[in-house]
Amino acid sequence: MDKNQTIGLVLISLLLLGYLAYFSIFPPPVEENKNTTPITTEQVIVPKQLNTQPITQIADSNLVKEKGAFAVGMKGEQNKVVLENKDIKVTLNTLGGKITAVELKNYKTFDKKPLILFDDANKTALELETAIGNIDLYSLYYTVTESSANKVVFRMLASENQYIEHVYSIQPEGFVVTYRMNTKGMEAQVKSQNLAFSWENDIQKLEKSLDVCKTQATINFYTNEGDLESIAETSTSFEELKAEKPVKWVSHKQKFFNSGLITDKIFTNLQTQTNVDTKNPKAVKTMLMTLNLPLKDLSDETANIRFAFAPNDYDIADKIADGYHKNVYLGWKFFAPINVYVMKPIFSFIENLTPNYGLNLFLMVLLIKMFLFPVVYKSYMSAAKMRVLKPEMEEIRLRCGDDMMKIQQEQSALYQKVGVNPLSGCIPVLAQTPILFAMFNFFPNLIDLRQKSFLWAEDLSSYDSVMTLPFMVPFYGDHVSMFTILMTISTLLYTYYNNQMTMSSSNPQQAPMIVMSYAMPIIFLFVLNSFSSGLTYYYFLSNVITVAQQLSIRKFVDDSDVRAKLEQYQKQNVDKQPSGFQARLANMMKAQAELAKQQNENKRK
Repeated sequence: MDKNQTIGLVLISLLLLGYLAYFSIFPPPVEENKNTTPITTEQVIVPKQLNTQPITQIADSNLVKEKGAFAVGMKGEQNKVVLENKDIKVTLNTLGGKITAVELKNYKTFDKKPLILFDDANKTALELETAIGNIDLYSLYYTVTESSANKVVFRMLASENQYIEHVYSIQPEGFVVTYRMNTKGMEAQVKSQNLAFSWENDIQKLEKSLDVCKTQATINFYTNEGDLESIAETSTSFEELKAEKPVKWVSHKQKFFNSGLITDKIFTNLQTQTNVDTKNPKAVKTMLMTLNLPLKDLSDETANIRFAFAPNDYDIADKIADGYHKNVYLGWKFFAPINVYVMKPIFSFIENLTPNYGLNLFLMVLLIKMFLFPVVYKSYMSAAKMRVLKPEMEEIRLRCGDDMMKIQQEQSALYQKVGVNPLSGCIPVLAQTPILFAMFNFFPNLIDLRQKSFLWAEDLSSYDSVMTLPFMVPFYGDHVSMFTILMTISTLLYTYYNNQMTMSSSNPQQAPMIVMSYAMPIIFLFVLNSFSSGLTYYYFLSNVITVAQQLSIRKFVDDSDVRAKLEQYQKQNVDKQPSGFQARLANMMKAQAELAKQQNENKRK
């Protein structure tokens, strides 16, 4: 690795380090909000409260007088109804005629319990403005008029020609619950054509790391114009965001799962809030959304209003609704397509070959390294050329002393004579950068690795812990991740191997770069200790295979042959004029030398 390669790697590493520090370690500063009290339903304009209890205090004789057609729904019995397919189990209740629990049947929590994505920690309300005041339709009692494995109808029958009914249905597979609300003969009671829907969700701890659960939970919404907007995931204080445009869907997004409300038309007046109860050390995050539901859309099948309770799997989310796959974060906009269209298909193909996910990752690394082998070979050959030129470079340095400008001029002249491009070593490194960044976001967000074990790692989507520390180490954590240590050791060995081939510790110009090359792996030891063990295992394997590739190339590439080719080039191009770029570069360096000389003379005078 020559000087230019090292500079390129250092710059790339610093960019990556900055990315890690900004998005993973230091949450972005949030402007202090005077209203920093925990989320309550009173903070939202509509609805004012989430009342899930029936009104039983009013005497029967007063119910009809005070509640009119809704009086029949003020008393009743609670009965549960279950809709179930191969993927989800949805529990509904005659009190409210609403969803009260959703279990994702093929997933478990971090401690191997059933994964309940929706339960009593979720509070929903559906307020209708009527002639007798606001009525929360989810606080009324209903009777079941139709029930099957994939469809249930709840009806509140005010009279023979007056009723409100909620209809829920699911397909034989999938994570979507279709919802409709029909009304008949209630026109005189309704004062507004919009219902106020609210959904408050106290997120539960589904993953091993509480910090990950907190900093990767947010509310996403997708506007009618195709833009994704969201509250900052890493925020742990009160945040609110109002949609300025109509939206197509809104979701409570967690690291690996999401719960959402979707329409093929639009929702309006969306307001969202998130907050963390700092007084409760076990609290994850409270999320609240309120929006307006057009009454006509609720009974209109073309609106196709539906709930989604789904894993953050790109292929699954992409089928749920337009843009819903954006709940699955796979990196910056520039790098995400690499994960979507290259890495995900490769991993899915390998995943079908073997159930061993450690072997799957090894095969994936091997396949990627085979694809990048021409780049590695080109990088090695560039380093080999620089290595065989080390005696001439040392001679130039000794002859020119501390005159840096003179050293650069003579080195440039030497490169030109033997046909070496000092920047060619950086190009292969830069060519691998997109994959480096893509992998950084691919494995930590790949639900396929969730709860998949390998060796001592119980969950490749989370950190592997071989030792729990009795104290917290700043920027490191309270655990020791073995794959992160192996990654660091392999990186240091790889760095030592490259430095021995291309660096000179006696060269004062290269001394800072040598120090930096050893410092970066140590920095990443701290940064990546709490990251996905699948990611650090991938980096470890990548280092090992890269060294094996370079050792194999070195076995077949002799330095004497490289020098012979350089000397042959020099003989064949002895009278060759420099290219336009080389000429401009030489003139620029000459002008800089003259300017420096003039400045030194002025200082002496």
